[in-house]
Amino acid sequence: MTDIPRRAVSRTAKLAALPLGFAGRTVLGMGKRVTGIASDVISAEIQQRTAEQLFSVLGQLKGGAMKFGQALSVFEAALPEDIAAPYRQALTKLQEAAPPLPVASVHKVLAEQLGPDWRERFAEFDDVPAAAASIGQVHRATWREADGTTRDVAVKIQYPGAGDALLADLKQLSRLGAMFRAIQPGLDIKPLLAELRERITEELDYELEAESQRAFAAAYADDPEIFIPPVVSSAPRVLVTGWVEGRPLADIIREGTEQERDEAGRLMATLHLSAPSRAGLLHADPHPGNFRMLADGRLGVIDFGAVARMPEGTPEPIGRIAGLALRGEAEAVVAGLREEGFVSTTEEIDAQAVLEFLQPVLAPIAEEEFRFTRAWLRAEATRLANPRSPAYQLSRQLNLPPSYLLIHRVTLGSIGVLCQLEAKAPYRAILARWLPGFAPTP
Repeated sequence: MTDIPRRAVSRTAKLAALPLGFAGRTVLGMGKRVTGIASDVISAEIQQRTAEQLFSVLGQLKGGAMKFGQALSVFEAALPEDIAAPYRQALTKLQEAAPPLPVASVHKVLAEQLGPDWRERFAEFDDVPAAAASIGQVHRATWREADGTTRDVAVKIQYPGAGDALLADLKQLSRLGAMFRAIQPGLDIKPLLAELRERITEELDYELEAESQRAFAAAYADDPEIFIPPVVSSAPRVLVTGWVEGRPLADIIREGTEQERDEAGRLMATLHLSAPSRAGLLHADPHPGNFRMLADGRLGVIDFGAVARMPEGTPEPIGRIAGLALRGEAEAVVAGLREEGFVSTTEEIDAQAVLEFLQPVLAPIAEEEFRFTRAWLRAEATRLANPRSPAYQLSRQLNLPPSYLLIHRVTLGSIGVLCQLEAKAPYRAILARWLPGFAPTP
């Protein structure tokens, strides 16, 4: 057996083992508790052991498992605090941690992608990775320019076999839906996995990522609030960009002052809402590991492998329907939702019930300022995921059109980060500036 098949068998065995034993049974019970179906008391010890088993395996894996874990990690704020506490540390580890690639493998990839004289391109190269992504790892280095000057750079190197690993992991993860529902109540992982599969090819192409990053960098050149590092060099499996020196957003979440957390949240929202109109792209990977707070107050953004191409900007109906809902125009809201495919054109639906379903979700933009909190997100998760709630029953009549799936996921991910930050900001004003069609008042 060669090394590659042996590793594949090991990966499959680790993932396949997750649903077995007490951990799988416990998480199934926990999912019932979170959604209000049962009132079982789950001991802290079992919670801790379940978290350790689930996320230690995900954390050891590269490819799809780590990517999926990162996507889910932003939702830990939705869990009740007594359940969330044992998971928080394990989830956070997924955001910026993975086993490093051996040095020899790093050098082999660099030689293949940049040429046998790759060392001449660097004045210095640190063999110890500075960070890990889902399909690659990042090394700090000093790039040697053609004129003899140098600059600090980040060198992202793709894991060999990353594509096969992504496909294999996502196939295995599709079997673990019940376990992941403990992290996000009511979560159906199938659409998320389908979307991740569709984007594998794009994310594996670092030259395509370089193109996206250049578009972002041009759109935010000299911006006083958002910093996008320049692309220095690219190859299909190696990407060299300017180094971003800053405080990781995870640190701000964990120990930042209220003012620091509020400002980080404001900048995150500004990036999320402004990018489609400014760059024609949406940064589609909003986990904290992809953001830094710079010393000059700007938000540094890294990793542009996952983007949504939106050449015409954010779809106008999103802003228009949100404004209609804030103004209480129930019939117009339903008409807009029908036109976009959120509501069946043939099925009857209670317009006032739809308005009551949407208004709590729109609370962050109903007032001049709003503070996102874990408590607010937990309340919304419970309201929408509890089969006994009117909101849950109504949601069964609503659809999520495929064209809106990525926008929806990224928005939920961004909200999850804002709730981790517990950030207060004038979100309505940010929407009014950047969201086409949004008019909260007549």
